[in-house]
Amino acid sequence: QVQLVESGGGLVQAGGSLRLSCAPSGTIFRSSVMGWYRQIPGIPGKRRELVAVIATNGNTNYGDFVKGRFIITRDNAKMTVNLQMKSLEPEDTAAYYCSAVDGSNVYWGNGTLVTVSS
Repeated sequence: QVQLVESGGGLVQAGGSLRLSCAPSGTIFRSSVMGWYRQIPGIPGKRRELVAVIATNGNTNYGDFVKGRFIITRDNAKMTVNLQMKSLEPEDTAAYYCSAVDGSNVYWGNGTLVTVSS
């Protein structure tokens, strides 16, 4: 069973930076589109929204709210995907979930909480 191990969440002040990392188990990394999504707590019906994804060829796509503040990268040697976040705002407070899409299979991590204080 594939597991996505996330790390790097925590508490940061507004304007600060955090780096999230995700490493999938098994051998799916090289063939997967890797990404990060987030879910803001306390809003009924709020769905997870795209933060950033990176394809196997390195192409990236970001959510509109990112506005150049976050960068997603993948390290094929270490088989990890990283999300460098800067200029964090209280509105970025959310649970951040790593995802891996390998063909028709979609895998999710358990989430890591990012809290940005004002």
